[in-house]
Amino acid sequence: MSVKLSKVSKNGSGLNIEWSDGKKSNFNFMWLRDNCPLDMDEDTRERTFNILEVSENIHPKEYKINVDGKLEIEWSEGNHTSFYDPNWLRKNCYTLKEKYISPYKLWDSKLNSNLESISIDYENIMQSDEDLIQWLNLLHEKGFSIVKNSPTEKKSALPLLNRISHIRETFFNTPFEVISIPKPNNLAYTSKRLVNHMDLPYYELPPGYQFLHCLVNNAEGGMSRAVDGFFVADYLRNNDPETFKTLTRVPVVFVNRDYTQDKKRLYHAQEITLNKDGDYNDIRFSVPTMGIMDCPPEDMEKFYKAHYKFGKLLHDKRFMVEFKLKEGDIFCFNNRRVLHGRTEYDPNTGHRHLQGYYLDRDEIISRLHYLKKAEF
Repeated sequence: MSVKLSKVSKNGSGLNIEWSDGKKSNFNFMWLRDNCPLDMDEDTRERTFNILEVSENIHPKEYKINVDGKLEIEWSEGNHTSFYDPNWLRKNCYTLKEKYISPYKLWDSKLNSNLESISIDYENIMQSDEDLIQWLNLLHEKGFSIVKNSPTEKKSALPLLNRISHIRETFFNTPFEVISIPKPNNLAYTSKRLVNHMDLPYYELPPGYQFLHCLVNNAEGGMSRAVDGFFVADYLRNNDPETFKTLTRVPVVFVNRDYTQDKKRLYHAQEITLNKDGDYNDIRFSVPTMGIMDCPPEDMEKFYKAHYKFGKLLHDKRFMVEFKLKEGDIFCFNNRRVLHGRTEYDPNTGHRHLQGYYLDRDEIISRLHYLKKAEF
């Protein structure tokens, strides 16, 4: 966008701007002073001006559109003059803010017939930034991808994940071994069926993404399952707003009582949380680690009816994808959006060994911003 400033005038505690395309904006005085482009460190690109060092009554002593077409302001305090490029002002204008568009592409069981659309080859990601961007877009927009043809040696997923960023460590260690073991400390370390769930909901900030690297999978059973929690939440929002409201309002308690740990983890959070734009942020659902509900008495029946309905939908075949991981596959998903599970498998018929890794959601998004040369 290339626009010009046509007119500037004072209005209360801000400046009115008229643009060359007929649009109008208003910029608060303190906002303008706080965001002066000259008050940024050249190396760190961090703000050097401290708004607390001026009064709340700071205002332009003089202002004009200068010969370069920039907004020039001489401030009433601090012996400082600011210059604002019109394109920068328009891009950051909060009074002409564009309508929010969700970056998420929701999906249901129809994805079963088109898993190729979310699959990408390991070597392509390793060799090409364009393919890395494609993979990160899949993870960000759909929250789900399968990397194909990766090496099958232990820890061989690490070079791929390091193409993104560093690993998120947890008490499960990295990588964690998803195999059936004696006296397990987690249901994942058995051959039993796993209901669809989020990992580590008892953390204040559960890991954003999970990567399950299949080293071998020749036992009978053990089908992987995935469901887009955002899709199911959206279904409820459109078809049962009271249930949706309850799930966004009433906190659930999640507890970890792992006998191998010297800690007991507990956290309260709603099963559906929204971001500042009302879009979906987290789906926090886990039957195995849900603690004893302690909400107010008047909410208990409402909550359980809503929780029951949500859980049923999260296991409804209309919304689920089911597939069998092959050796060299890496099942990648947004842990705070896509719930995952598996069918029971028979360890007497073969072996099933996955290695698991976590990354924070920030790392996926920030790497994508960097590769796309985003400016903000």
